[in-house]
Amino acid sequence: MNRKSVIKIWIVATVMVFLFTSCEREKIISSSDLPSEITSYISTHFPNNVIIQVVLERDGLTKTYDILLSESISLEFNRKKEIIDIDGVTQLPNSVIPEKILQYVNTNYPTNFITDWELEYKYQQVQLDNGLNLEFNMNDDFLRIDN
Repeated sequence: MNRKSVIKIWIVATVMVFLFTSCEREKIISSSDLPSEITSYISTHFPNNVIIQVVLERDGLTKTYDILLSESISLEFNRKKEIIDIDGVTQLPNSVIPEKILQYVNTNYPTNFITDWELEYKYQQVQLDNGLNLEFNMNDDFLRIDN
């Protein structure tokens, strides 16, 4: 390779790195700008909560909606408008927890309740009011306690 080619490749690579590292953007949007799938989910599972803030976050090719509801509940939806994270300080509605996971928690931790639920790539995690984190696979089968 000649020197000009090396310099051109280096410049293009530098520009690409700069573009991809500076692509993360957060933008506060109106709740009226939320996709209907998300507003439907909220009205179904959190009918008594008010939307306080909506943040549309773009990072490269990914897009998420971070929503803060009244009573300190936060929701996160992925680009497919699917719920991937629910954080609260009180008991989450049973309707947002997969039935098999809910049964496991009720059977094995009858005096506790679920305050957080998160969907990861290959597993789900719930946090109980006592701070215990439980992991489940995508079939809602218990895997382990995660400390």
